[in-house]
Amino acid sequence: MSVELHRPGVAARLAVSAAAPTGGARAAMTWLRERRRRGSFRVTPVPFSRLDGWSFRPGDGDLVHRSGRFFTVEGAQVTTPDGTGRWRQPIIRQDDVAVLGILALEINGVLHFLMQAKMEPGNIGLVQLSPTVQSTPSNYSRAHQGTTSRYVEYFLGGHPGRPLVDILQSEQGSWFRGKRNRNVVVEVDEPVEEHEDYRWLTLAEILYLLRYPDVVNMDTRTVLSCLPLPMDDSAPTPARSLGMHGQEPRHDTAEVHRWLRESREQRALSVERIPLTATAADGWVQDEARIAHPSGRWFRIIGVDVDADSREVTAWSQPLLEPCGVGLVALVTRRIGDTLHLLVKADVRLGYQDGVELGPTVQCTPSNFPPGTPGRPEFLDAVLATPPERVLHESRQSEEGGRFHHATTRHLVVGQDPAAPLDPPPGYLWITAHQLAELMVTSCQVNIEARSLLLTLLSVLHSPSEGAQ
Repeated sequence: MSVELHRPGVAARLAVSAAAPTGGARAAMTWLRERRRRGSFRVTPVPFSRLDGWSFRPGDGDLVHRSGRFFTVEGAQVTTPDGTGRWRQPIIRQDDVAVLGILALEINGVLHFLMQAKMEPGNIGLVQLSPTVQSTPSNYSRAHQGTTSRYVEYFLGGHPGRPLVDILQSEQGSWFRGKRNRNVVVEVDEPVEEHEDYRWLTLAEILYLLRYPDVVNMDTRTVLSCLPLPMDDSAPTPARSLGMHGQEPRHDTAEVHRWLRESREQRALSVERIPLTATAADGWVQDEARIAHPSGRWFRIIGVDVDADSREVTAWSQPLLEPCGVGLVALVTRRIGDTLHLLVKADVRLGYQDGVELGPTVQCTPSNFPPGTPGRPEFLDAVLATPPERVLHESRQSEEGGRFHHATTRHLVVGQDPAAPLDPPPGYLWITAHQLAELMVTSCQVNIEARSLLLTLLSVLHSPSEGAQ
């Protein structure tokens, strides 16, 4: 589903917002710190037996909520296309389609976005820059018996406003089974009632905040990446130095779509739901406080008690998935002719509804794949060995804090060694940033990691010097 992604004039207005002064970004950082300081927040690890409302269901052992809502931790059995590889693992299943919504308003001729200082129990720093609304139907229908999500009425119909984008997109395919969220931006003509946990920011100010670690949350990054972003001549001069203005792709759009379709036909995994208890066959161990793999790799499931005076419910319990290590996502770039190209991968994950989505060159947790380990990702060593002069962007960004605990990912955009072979191995393809953005018009073609990296690439194009405030 996509609604008026290319509404006339939106791209030009976004370019103006992306090129606006960034002085407000530092004020926004001060505001975020103040909201953290003023809020009463506490997240305490607890045994599963102390999770209020949660229990292991008799029979299959799945970790479920007594309401039958929110989400479930269950098991999955995965088989490779040729049938030679098989594994079992826990996974989060959440059938609710969440609303990730941002309100937009033109202020003094420049598009601004209403951003929220939102607390999530898994967030590093607890409070991060979030969409106006970040809420599942279980939350905004008040299954938790709390208050209604503020501003949610703008995204549920029957309220004045024009959608600039409205599209379903996936989340992390290794941790979620079939999860999709509604990514939506609605423009209003009149100011809305303001609240101290919300602040209007330009696109330039949000891009500037990406340079700070674990500040701009994952949901903000995915929603903004779905807009028709200014990736070409409308950007400042640095775009020309990267070759972003070039319009000579190595593969035309039809070839890209054919490559992705064939990858889905040939590479998709076979996934079967199994009881959570059945994951023990692959070594997953459950004790009173966690579900984990004895190798110390992959991730753990833990339980937490939460107190947060700024949330719709001020106290609750829940499970969280905690990764075993810092993630890495990287885009390798190369000029082919006069045009900058990005090396993308046909990314295969058990949680994608279509089996394969377009992902970055590298997407992994490096500590899960020590040197010499079978399955160490292609291009990982080359990316890690990139000299500083070929690093176009490096930052640390958080994953979603409502389901994941302290999940943080190193983002890298690097130039490829000019001496490297131009033709990539099977499963990889050179495309332009324009082609990557165009693929986002259709739901669930580009994964969350590639969408996040595309936004950080935009921040490179619009990154001002310290004096350009």
